[in-house]
Amino acid sequence: MPYIRARVAGDGSTEIAAKVADLLTGLAVDVLGKQRDVVSVDVDFADPACWFVGGWSVPDRGEGTFYVEIKITEGTNTKGDKALFVRRAFDGMAAILGTVSEASYIVVQDMRPDSWGFAGLTQEYRYIAGRLAAKTDD
Repeated sequence: MPYIRARVAGDGSTEIAAKVADLLTGLAVDVLGKQRDVVSVDVDFADPACWFVGGWSVPDRGEGTFYVEIKITEGTNTKGDKALFVRRAFDGMAAILGTVSEASYIVVQDMRPDSWGFAGLTQEYRYIAGRLAAKTDD
């Protein structure tokens, strides 16, 4: 895990999408300690004329904007880890997109381990199975 959704005000570009996915995957691995092979990134583009910050459309403001949401398993990262992810994600997105609004948001959402998973197994199940396996190895 995790699942990351990035929404960018701008024309859809596979080049920009790839840069965003690479940035966010790298941060999930390097900052949050997630396994690269299960990091999933969904990049979506929105019409800048339909995205408003402070009542002004993005083109009228003359700056870009974005929204990033990452879902991680509750209790797997510290406040410091999450703060560093937010800082580096903002800086990285600004490096990719150019000048961006301060009102570009990054949300780290802690998900209960019994409420989500992948490959048909919840994170809670994976934890319990791992604990049971460790006990039988003792």
